[in-house]
Amino acid sequence: MIYFAQSAANQSDLVAKEALKAGANEVRPTSSGVQFSGSLEAGYRFCLTSRVASRLLMALCFDEDVNSPDELYEKALDFAWENWVSPEKTFAITQTIQMCPWLKNGHFAALRVKDAIVDRIRDKFNQERPNIDTENPDITFHVHIRASRVIIYVDFSGEGLYKRGYRSDNLDVSLKEHLAAALLYRTEWYKSVEEGKPGVLLDPFCGTGTIPVEAALMAANIAPGLLRKIPYAFEKFPSFEPETYNKLIDELGDAAEEARDREIKIYASDISRVAVETAKAAALKANVYDLVSFDIKDFTQMEEAPAERGYIVTDPPYGMRVSENTTKLYTLIGQRMQETFRGWKVSILCGDSELLSNIDMKPDRTNSLYNGGILCQLAHYYVFTEEEKEAFIERAKQRKAERLSQPLSSGAEMAYNRIKKNLDQIRPKMEAEGVTCYRIYDADMPEYSAAIDIYEGKWVNLQEYAAPSTIEVETAERRLNELVLATERATGIDLENIYVKQRTQQKGKEQYKKLASSNKFYLVNENELKYLVNFTDYLDTGVFLDHRPIRKFIQENSKGKRFLNLFCYTATASLNAAKGGAINTTSVDASATYLDWAHENFRVNGFSTDFDNFFYKSDVMDFLWDTYDKFDLIFCDPPTFSNSKMRDTFDVQRDHVRLIEACMMHLEKDGLLIFSNNFRRFKMDERILEKFSVEDISKETIGKDFERDMKIHQCYLIRNKVKVEIPAKKIIKIKSE
Repeated sequence: MIYFAQSAANQSDLVAKEALKAGANEVRPTSSGVQFSGSLEAGYRFCLTSRVASRLLMALCFDEDVNSPDELYEKALDFAWENWVSPEKTFAITQTIQMCPWLKNGHFAALRVKDAIVDRIRDKFNQERPNIDTENPDITFHVHIRASRVIIYVDFSGEGLYKRGYRSDNLDVSLKEHLAAALLYRTEWYKSVEEGKPGVLLDPFCGTGTIPVEAALMAANIAPGLLRKIPYAFEKFPSFEPETYNKLIDELGDAAEEARDREIKIYASDISRVAVETAKAAALKANVYDLVSFDIKDFTQMEEAPAERGYIVTDPPYGMRVSENTTKLYTLIGQRMQETFRGWKVSILCGDSELLSNIDMKPDRTNSLYNGGILCQLAHYYVFTEEEKEAFIERAKQRKAERLSQPLSSGAEMAYNRIKKNLDQIRPKMEAEGVTCYRIYDADMPEYSAAIDIYEGKWVNLQEYAAPSTIEVETAERRLNELVLATERATGIDLENIYVKQRTQQKGKEQYKKLASSNKFYLVNENELKYLVNFTDYLDTGVFLDHRPIRKFIQENSKGKRFLNLFCYTATASLNAAKGGAINTTSVDASATYLDWAHENFRVNGFSTDFDNFFYKSDVMDFLWDTYDKFDLIFCDPPTFSNSKMRDTFDVQRDHVRLIEACMMHLEKDGLLIFSNNFRRFKMDERILEKFSVEDISKETIGKDFERDMKIHQCYLIRNKVKVEIPAKKIIKIKSE
């Protein structure tokens, strides 16, 4: 059998390990789950033991070449549905559709498969047909379509695997069971469980008890399926093997009984009495009440740890709108950890990276998890003992002192002098404008060819331009190292906060290729907004600093307007339009990664992503030709060059005429198009100049920190020409707005 285990984003690796433990073969993780092969017993064992998967599907049939809804119907009709459905049974169909050009509506695919099933059953059972029941069907089928490939699954597990049965369905809880399990799997504490000696665990913000209960189930080796009260879907299948299933139940029960001899110390506390009582009830229903010590405590006031050393795993309160009280709480959490829990390992789940910065400790590593629709960071810390902390600080001071005491080479000295001179000139201007992210150096000296940007006075993004092939590799590496050392001394920013990348011409997939996978984001400020930036994973950080004046212009000119952002990247321009009072914003980009980033930017600033602000994953030209909406203000900032398997090659000089004309089709009569690009030799085509009113405002959109490079970008205001009625016997000029 072929199975597919559904899981939340960034958890497929965990589910793959669970599948292997269940006896699966050919395990293949994907972005939305894990595909594997195995026997019925492997499927039963997976359902009983998986702590992270949300559902298990079993493949019934598949076809690699389906190209129309009618073909889907005909091929589905050939399957022996009578082995699964009879007129007495009810069924439902769900669907997942990806990149399918022959389907405009995903529900239509489910409808065609439903028709095939019903027609087949009618033919086999004298025109009797089964009924559809979307609420409580006897069996559920799932149609998965990607391009021309179709797989039809049967829901093997039934109701979500994360529903263990120890929590009330009416309980409003932010952390579901499978997310708590994934969180625990990522911690250092779980390593102690794998070794058979669970360490001391504390959850000081236990809420309704999901983390401590899941931890107790892990430590006591209690399979989640042993708690399940409702039958699995496979128990109703004709192929169900009760003897195999009951044998597994006995085997897992025996394993849990053996683990009861382990010394398990789990502590759970919360400031809320109601939360603690609810957590106790959950632990009782999960049969782990004797494994968890509950208490009503304020973590920020705890002066004594429950053990000499252990692990904290917790999910403190957070919100996308950061309040003063929440910020203060995280500051106090950091203080309490360093005062009371020295020598402990700590894992904190948080949906706002800015809050984590208040802990005043650097995490050893982070993981990204989705809690519902919120992208969360699971930050892992080690709290140094006083002796370890002093020794670490001393070593860091010594390393820095030794580094700074070394004389700079003559080349590094020149770079230092230039950067320091630039900084002394630029910083006062930026401070006067309230700008906290700006450029301080841009290949001012040919032998040190790089762009250097400061963010919030805390981080440096240094992008080295690729050296010519005539420069030896050793020479290029030496010069880069000299530039980094010069930057540290000139800015006073520690070496560990200077991020170095090499910028080369990007083509095809390289344009979107990740450089790393730290998933570490920081918040920066601009125009009373916050942007998420990432210094390690991508070539660009998430915000183009040279467009700062354009974004301000958009904010100042968007009130009451419908705004369209094409090639939106992380939608910082759309944010400014929303901040400026736009009626609505529409952001279009071909990259799902950048659109997810854009969503997070909006959420961080408290703007809705459900209405008024819309996001479309699409090729820009396809979007412009497939839609009919009109806009008052359009911002179009295309790449200089782009190619992809998903769309035609784009060259801004060659293709800007058709792009601008397509934009103007969507512009209201008195609307404004802001057209920008970074091609240094760009020249506006005469056809555009003749057809529309074009104003070159490039110079006005170059910030003071970019004045050393006035060709950093080109920017134009483009309007429809306004025709003026010419009175008889008078000649007047046509004027443009």
